[in-house]
Amino acid sequence: MTQPIRLTALVAASPDTVWACWTGPDHICKWNAASDDWHTTAAASDLRPGGRFSSRMEAKDGSFGFDFGGVFDVVEAPTRLEYTLGDGRKVALRFDAEGQGTRVTQDFDPESENPAELQRAGWQAILDNFKAYTETR
Repeated sequence: MTQPIRLTALVAASPDTVWACWTGPDHICKWNAASDDWHTTAAASDLRPGGRFSSRMEAKDGSFGFDFGGVFDVVEAPTRLEYTLGDGRKVALRFDAEGQGTRVTQDFDPESENPAELQRAGWQAILDNFKAYTETR
């Protein structure tokens, strides 16, 4: 079994704001991209254990797109969120108050098709976009 990859970011916002921006479909469409040439065109979330979530990520030039989704396993607002992706990989998030902000810690099981460092860089870029977006709320 491959070790999960851990990412962190300190977001200058309250845990409640961070939670709302991370879980709200309207917010997700504004920050969920690894680079400026990608965007999330749709997001949906049934935010409860057993509830499903999905988002559609597409290249802005229309050349490629994919669906990302799964099922929530743990929903403890505003501090903890765990889910299982459609391919069975697990993702766990913690939102911990730290100073005047919130420390976001994300652990995810890597997939086997791409190098771990490429996955780390892509997921970190999305987390960095989330931080920048949330800090402007």
